[in-house]
Amino acid sequence: MTRKVVLAGGTGFIGQYLEKKFTAMDIDVQIISRQSPHIAWDDYQGIVQALDGAEMVINLAGKSVNCRYNEQNKREIMNSRVETTQILGNAILDCEHPPAVWINSSTATIYRHAEDRPMTETKGEIGTGFSVDVAKAWEEAFFAFNLPHTRQAALRIAIVLGPGGGVMTPFQNLVRFGLGGHQGSGKQMFSWIHVEDLFQIILFIQEWESLEGVFNCTSPNPVTNRELMATMRKVMHRKGGLPASTWMLNLGARIIRTEPELVLKSRWVVPNRLIKEGFMFKYGRLEKALQHILHTKS
Repeated sequence: MTRKVVLAGGTGFIGQYLEKKFTAMDIDVQIISRQSPHIAWDDYQGIVQALDGAEMVINLAGKSVNCRYNEQNKREIMNSRVETTQILGNAILDCEHPPAVWINSSTATIYRHAEDRPMTETKGEIGTGFSVDVAKAWEEAFFAFNLPHTRQAALRIAIVLGPGGGVMTPFQNLVRFGLGGHQGSGKQMFSWIHVEDLFQIILFIQEWESLEGVFNCTSPNPVTNRELMATMRKVMHRKGGLPASTWMLNLGARIIRTEPELVLKSRWVVPNRLIKEGFMFKYGRLEKALQHILHTKS
């Protein structure tokens, strides 16, 4: 019998990586996306059919937050997460053979700006602001469903690093063009995870039937922004790089139509639950992760 996994919102950087990995395991990957030729979000029966008999569904859907937070973009960011989650939950309820596991994306930015201590699943303090409101609404929509045959896990994912995409390209360009110094104070914490470890976490949660609820999905070794850029320069063999002050970042964010929060917010998040459950990170240290990423063809 053919194994089947459903990737919702599976056409982005993370989704493409997961599709390759599952396909290499001889697993049939079905994708729900706004992009043709995949199953469309308005094809409800098609979604039910895809989920029926699947061993797992992974929801990555959501408009990119790399934009200005005007009213239209804020509405699309929120709706693209909450509404797709609600569609999947209802479709699972309509399955004759529902998936055993539903893994839903969340975000590590749900926690407050933290330069004083790390945020864990049990002792982390939820922050304030639009990004946090989105994260809370996303998780509330997910856990609102009572699914007797489907285990649910929400991954509070940090910045995902991997070859050939994600945030690596802009970071590499900054270093390459001599702008690889720290940003802002440089003291803000940078929580991150290698995309391969993200994939292995998904398999880990699928394997252990006792695992459900919220998981911080980050490397156990976050770094400061200053350490991040220094490691980037070291791996790329660049001696120096000009820093960018806060006012420069605010101005630059307006020019390229994004939000300075993406760089300036201190995300100090650690994966206590995964560590306690015995998960072993392959790329737990930033330099090892960057060495692999920058010397791997996508």
